Amino acid sequence: MSNDQFAFVGTYTRLGSEGVYTLRLNGETGELTQLSVAGGLENPSFVALDSSGDHLYAVSESSGFNGSGGITAFNVNRSTGELSQINQQSTGGPGPCHLMVDSTDSMVIVTNYSGGSVSAHPINADGSVGELTTFIQHEGSSINKSRQEKAHAHSVNIDKTNRFAFVCDLGKDQVLTYAIDVENAKLTLSSTVDEVAGQGPRHFTFHPTNQQVYVLNELGCTITLYNLGDDGTLSPMETVPTLPEGWDGDNTTADIHTSPDGEFVYASNRGHDSLVIYSIDQSTGKMTFVGHESTQGKTPRNFAITPDGKFLVAENQDSDSIVSFKREDDGTLTPTGSVISVPAPVCLQFLAIN
Repeated sequence: MSNDQFAFVGTYTRLGSEGVYTLRLNGETGELTQLSVAGGLENPSFVALDSSGDHLYAVSESSGFNGSGGITAFNVNRSTGELSQINQQSTGGPGPCHLMVDSTDSMVIVTNYSGGSVSAHPINADGSVGELTTFIQHEGSSINKSRQEKAHAHSVNIDKTNRFAFVCDLGKDQVLTYAIDVENAKLTLSSTVDEVAGQGPRHFTFHPTNQQVYVLNELGCTITLYNLGDDGTLSPMETVPTLPEGWDGDNTTADIHTSPDGEFVYASNRGHDSLVIYSIDQSTGKMTFVGHESTQGKTPRNFAITPDGKFLVAENQDSDSIVSFKREDDGTLTPTGSVISVPAPVCLQFLAIN
């Protein structure tokens, strides 16, 4: 049975791309090839699949929907990977940058970075996205006056129980837990946890056990480990750096993921242009430094690990390149030699080819 994957790539059209690209990854070699592109969207920077893999949702990181950003629903051709547009909706706030579909494919949650808000939308039986049913405006700021002058909701992640959505707000140095009402596509604030001032929480990933989470802090260039309570509360345990000791260049972090087996966590550095690698203690979740691996390009944004854990694929926004790596048993990365050119790549989501 083939382990080949479709790879759907979100991009910035403002930097010269055409839309959402469909690639194919060879599950044996890690080689990447381009298949198609779905155009007609402004800055489809982040994409998410539903659990069936039959539908894909993309943000339009803009203010082109009467001052707000947008979300577009697509049908996915499971044979070719081609995308066909179903419909679009406003997200209620400008600059949507991240979204996630709940595990029952009933709703999609979006974070609007520029507007500092969160919206939730029902998903209809045909995969189309409905008008927003929840709109929550964050308020607050923090100590970095150029980046934290107001709230900036940056990402949303839903836990494996499908009961809670966790939103990192870079502007107010806070991670917010929302209780999910799937039936009505509603969100209710459940709890919050404050980050150290100036850290700027950006992205978030779960350990496969759903007992620990790792928050990537964009401005502080750190990873914070939290224990995750059954009630969705987060308890901080430790914070580690993403940069090597002595590095004094400009850097911000972008994305973070644990390996499917939960043995390692990876995070991307923009400036140092690397992935930092930590091993994970399986009893405590605490991290031990393994190393750094160059992403072989400029400004790595998101990256993705294949479901079997064999390959990691990184996107370099400012060198228009996507690079594949083989994951070794010790968590280190070895370039496969496959590099494909895609303009301003930002996000990548895998889908197994039937």
